[in-house]
Amino acid sequence: GIGGIFIKARDPVALRNWYHRHLGIPLDEWGGCAFRWTDAAGAPYASMTVWSVSPMDSSDLDRLLTVLREEGCAVDDKTETSEFGKFGWVVDPEGNKVELWEPPVGQ
Repeated sequence: GIGGIFIKARDPVALRNWYHRHLGIPLDEWGGCAFRWTDAAGAPYASMTVWSVSPMDSSDLDRLLTVLREEGCAVDDKTETSEFGKFGWVVDPEGNKVELWEPPVGQ
């Protein structure tokens, strides 16, 4: 798995706040977030992925992209759909392109 995602930022406080406001990533006091892993039944798993600088509760990517546009975010007009799900992209205030994912139906 991925142990962590670390983004260097010119203004880390503003960037963390952007991720919290627009993507709903909860921020711990240290300024990042630890996503705890769960198994298929939702039981906690002994691992985590750390994001330092949960997406929306819904898995409706089109709705999320619409909301991000309404909030003034730089959203790519293109989306892709495959057997792996649906993908879209948004650019954060520091120019990092972030891929957003909606799992395939039934997952």
